[in-house]
Amino acid sequence: MHISGVQTVLPENRYDQAEITEAFSRLTECDEELLRRFHTATGVTGRNLALPLADYAKLDSFARANDMYLEIALNLSEQALRGALDKAGVRPEKVDLLLFCSTTGLATPSLDARLAQRVGLRPDVKRVPVFGLGCAAGASGLARLHDYLRGWPGHAAALVCVELCSLTVQRDDTSIANLVASGLFGDGAAAVVATGHPPGPEVVATRSRLYPGTEHLMGWEVGEHGFRIVLDPELGSFVEQELAADIRAFLTDYGLTPDQVATWICHPGGPKVIEKIVGALGLPPKALDVTWSSLREHGNLSSVSVLHVLQETRGRPDAPAALLALGPGFSAELLLLHW
Repeated sequence: MHISGVQTVLPENRYDQAEITEAFSRLTECDEELLRRFHTATGVTGRNLALPLADYAKLDSFARANDMYLEIALNLSEQALRGALDKAGVRPEKVDLLLFCSTTGLATPSLDARLAQRVGLRPDVKRVPVFGLGCAAGASGLARLHDYLRGWPGHAAALVCVELCSLTVQRDDTSIANLVASGLFGDGAAAVVATGHPPGPEVVATRSRLYPGTEHLMGWEVGEHGFRIVLDPELGSFVEQELAADIRAFLTDYGLTPDQVATWICHPGGPKVIEKIVGALGLPPKALDVTWSSLREHGNLSSVSVLHVLQETRGRPDAPAALLALGPGFSAELLLLHW
């Protein structure tokens, strides 16, 4: 599988982190100074949001927030997919598989059905909507495109991820997890078009890792309030203790060590998670510069983030690259690429 085109699209509503902190403090009646400390600790300097800040006060129910999700997610997804198709030089009617991932809103029919018609995909396009993979979905989606194209190398496949995390923030939840999430997560969409032939980075191998008994580390509590964040403070320690060994084992199976990987494409889960990955693998300080930049400028875009980092990465010719993302489950998705 070759990654022929990648396109990230962000909402037009751009705000500095300080503006978001002030607005969220008014919305929730949370102490602004306390909130500022949590928001500053994320390392995020600004984010693009689905709505203008003044409009979040109108989201007084899960139904209203989900209605906004349906409209905005579809528009961003269309822009991202059209952009990726243009970059890949693939016409819409040539797409054989559409994999659609999102975990911040609900729709039946799933949004990919509407997206396929908007963009002009064939009526017989294979659609696979995926919900629940969270931050890991961008990497997982790439891996599943790889699986498909191994069987159908003459086909073209598309992945679309869209997350509107700001629409899920709870106004009555003063938990540390929600306060951190309100300063960490951003909104956006990304699309990838892949084919079985060059040009573009080649996916050489993939691996999925599910860690039993770790459901408490990350996810949603779903109820009449909508999606309430689950974000355990033990997450960073778990990444340090477990994930590094699995990354090393994955690379070893292909004759590599972390220091032989020329390019790292990592999901920007948060400062502590990034630091734990760098430290546990013994990577040089600049190895995850693009990941740090994505986090700082846009926040954690959930499944979209790793695709944004992929778009912004310029790998070394004829050198190995590793792509990884973490998500609910708790789970990890690992890919080995050749640039």
